Amino acid sequence: MSALYSEVILDHFRNPRNCGSLRAADISHEDVNPLCGDRIRIEVRLRDGVIEAARFRGDGCAISIAAASLLTELIVGADIAHDEVISGEELISSLGSDIKPSRMKCALLPLEVLRSGIDIYKKRVSADR
Repeated sequence: MSALYSEVILDHFRNPRNCGSLRAADISHEDVNPLCGDRIRIEVRLRDGVIEAARFRGDGCAISIAAASLLTELIVGADIAHDEVISGEELISSLGSDIKPSRMKCALLPLEVLRSGIDIYKKRVSADR
């Protein structure tokens, strides 16, 4: 397995950070990759529009779990008012591995879940005004 994945991926897969539920989450969203069955849930707590804490739960391959773990570390402190809290390129680059095109969906699933969750949150807040 180590020949296929970077040390970053292996470390985050074997020792995921921020795994579990987040009490009093402002954003909670889940999605699945229909091609492989990976399922990721991202939960975020905000303070004044800035990500204060992030957690994930997931059932998937090493790449999707590692990407979710790494994503939760990278987004703390990010302002959700910006169009892109984090880019796909930044997440992929941070994984430190040459992700094959056939596995790109696995690596980007956590980011897609986050983006969808933020969009839903913004619509809900806007509707409440």
